[in-house]
Amino acid sequence: MGTNYKDQMWCDVVDMDACHLLLGRSWQYDRKVYHDGFKNTYSFVFHEKKIVLLSSKPSEKIKAHSDTTNLLSYAKFELEIKEVETVYVLMGKETQADMEVPSAAAPLISEFADVFPEELPEGLPPLRDIQHHIDLEPGAMLPNKPHYRMSPTEHEELRRQVEELQSKGHIRESLSPCAVPALLIPKKDGTWRICVDSRAINKITVRYRFPIPRLDDLLDQLSGAHEFTKLDLKSGYHQIRIRPGDEWKTAFKTR
Repeated sequence: MGTNYKDQMWCDVVDMDACHLLLGRSWQYDRKVYHDGFKNTYSFVFHEKKIVLLSSKPSEKIKAHSDTTNLLSYAKFELEIKEVETVYVLMGKETQADMEVPSAAAPLISEFADVFPEELPEGLPPLRDIQHHIDLEPGAMLPNKPHYRMSPTEHEELRRQVEELQSKGHIRESLSPCAVPALLIPKKDGTWRICVDSRAINKITVRYRFPIPRLDDLLDQLSGAHEFTKLDLKSGYHQIRIRPGDEWKTAFKTR
């Protein structure tokens, strides 16, 4: 304790938040400690030197009203949170203002409203020339992973989104021999996005190699152009159908 008193003693290890070391009756007896109730001090003689232990000073509290910003370290926050029952956390969140549709584009958007739906249409997109193939490695063991543990609120939200996808005809019940878990990921706007953890099925999927175009070649093709188009497809994963016969390889499970 400090620089003047160093000692050895037998201690019991217990869980407590009050302090790191509690000097009890046995220590006071061994050291013939005198307690001054008025000054709240403990004094004793150790190696022919008088030692006085003072009471600890109350920790500094953060002022409720201050002109400056008070920052807490992680260690200081842990100490403060033990002394109060309720903690309020204020987190800043960057929001983006809604972009107004240019007046020149408004008539086109109104004319082709069916091309810019707020929600995906019911049913699956038509089969096109390009389809998503899922070829598994020969002899690979099919994964059957358990569902993830979630809070009751998360389970209810996951169930709601699954039922919504079923009602729109985007998914259906399956008796697939393999399945991976589904989970929820928070979005920036506070809502939840359903995701499927397909890592187990990806490990046994044959990876086809496709040539990646060179960046300089792409820039050469755009040389001299003045107008460019950008397509932002609604839920891009919905635009390409799974090859017929491969649907069972995309099965997921919930509770």
